[in-house]
Amino acid sequence: MKQRIRVVGIIKTEEGVLVLKLNRGRGTAPAFWELPTGKIKFGEQPEEAMARSLTEYTGLTANQIILKDVITFLAPEGASQLSNLYIIYSLSIDGGLKPIPNDRYTAYKFIKDFTASGVHLNETSLSVLEIEEGKVAPGHISPRGTANGITINVDGASRGNPGPSGIGYCIRDHNQIIEQGGEFIGFSTSRVAEYLAMKKGIDRAIELGFRSVRFISDSMMVVNQLNGVFSVKNRDVVSIFNEIRNKMNQFDAVSFTQVPREKNAIADSEANAAIDKILKR
Repeated sequence: MKQRIRVVGIIKTEEGVLVLKLNRGRGTAPAFWELPTGKIKFGEQPEEAMARSLTEYTGLTANQIILKDVITFLAPEGASQLSNLYIIYSLSIDGGLKPIPNDRYTAYKFIKDFTASGVHLNETSLSVLEIEEGKVAPGHISPRGTANGITINVDGASRGNPGPSGIGYCIRDHNQIIEQGGEFIGFSTSRVAEYLAMKKGIDRAIELGFRSVRFISDSMMVVNQLNGVFSVKNRDVVSIFNEIRNKMNQFDAVSFTQVPREKNAIADSEANAAIDKILKR
């Protein structure tokens, strides 16, 4: 499967979010607007690519680059599928924001409400803003499709690491919980438990017929490995990782997001309750 990786910067001020107009569109199509976006060159770290792209394309210099999110989705490309990975950063800039016109960008503006701005954003930027701003442009279906819909939180727990372990999940449609549950998985490491929790969430999504899902975990390892940021080096989870990746083809859109543990409380509670149920017998 082909994979396209991009770094995307969000610069937000009181005037709104900075977007830039591309020099030209494809063929006779009008030029799109986009968030500052760049490719990662060989040997670069994503943060370095973001800093370089911003300066190279706009003349601006970021004094602070903070990782905000990593999102991925599958999109068709000919007879195959293209895996899109976007590494999103929040950028802070010193002084006035006046990007310099160049061969890539010809104009800039700030938009407060991109759903009503009339700015023709490209799919990448529109999808990122839908996720980060929580709004969907009228008549637009994001290629990621996971911004406003089914969310599945998952978590794995291990007492002793390795030790008695459980997994938990919580399925939401917007803010309404439609299902939650937990399961005792025996004696394992926390790493295996986290992966089995993600597999459980994916299996339930497929069983329930969901086609566009955002999976949320507090495990940075699992999320970054599934997003392709980290490689998988632990033999105990390789087979589970490969099974999850294969099942991703059954979705129209799927993403993996990492959150702090306190924002994953229900899935965590279900995982621990499953362990307690067995230990208290």
